[in-house]
Amino acid sequence: MREIGHPAVIRAQTIAAEPRYVCRRKQKQLAALAHPCANSFACSCDVVCGMRNEELTELLAPIVADLGLECLGVEYSPSHGNGLVRVYIEAADRAVTVDDCEAVSRQVSATLDVHDPVEGRYTLEVSSPGLDRPLYTPAQFERFIGGAAKIEVNLPLNGRRRFQGPILAVEGGTIALEQDGVRVDIGHGNIHKARLVPELAEKPGKVHKGKKAKKIKSDKIENQKEESQEEES
Repeated sequence: MREIGHPAVIRAQTIAAEPRYVCRRKQKQLAALAHPCANSFACSCDVVCGMRNEELTELLAPIVADLGLECLGVEYSPSHGNGLVRVYIEAADRAVTVDDCEAVSRQVSATLDVHDPVEGRYTLEVSSPGLDRPLYTPAQFERFIGGAAKIEVNLPLNGRRRFQGPILAVEGGTIALEQDGVRVDIGHGNIHKARLVPELAEKPGKVHKGKKAKKIKSDKIENQKEESQEEES
């Protein structure tokens, strides 16, 4: 079994009449029953797409669970030429592998062919969440209390739609986030999308730069001179 780092991504190709499975990309051609957003390049119907995401998650989560994995969430992004169905998966005690993504892709593709919940052409993508993992449920927010998150809401709160800061608490269906030192309570039902903000560690050997690096070098030379003078004396 091949293990890979995050994010592991598989794009699968499905043809309506006869499914074929490949590791890169595929599209599905159906009768043209247009999605409300299908005539625009960017989806503006957030509520419609949010409902579609919940329906797809409810449909596909048991399929993923049968493979010993967890379906974190499903995102449907319609577009003018080719939509995208992205399925995020996670393994309980190990990294997600390419084999996991391939297995989920096969089962999900077959399920979508049977139930046909998505109109038009689309690409199916199965992926691990990565460091900037998306957050879909209150339980997922609760798991990362103390970590920083970026949240975009459907209806503005105090005149703004985007928030970023530490997750303070999860109380029922309310997510408490710190924004500029002030607590903001955001209803889960008002969240359009949310992601963790990863903490990036500093790379070894690249801590000191510019004037600070020159000062450290100068101090080092001075110390060497003092040691040399002490040895001579």
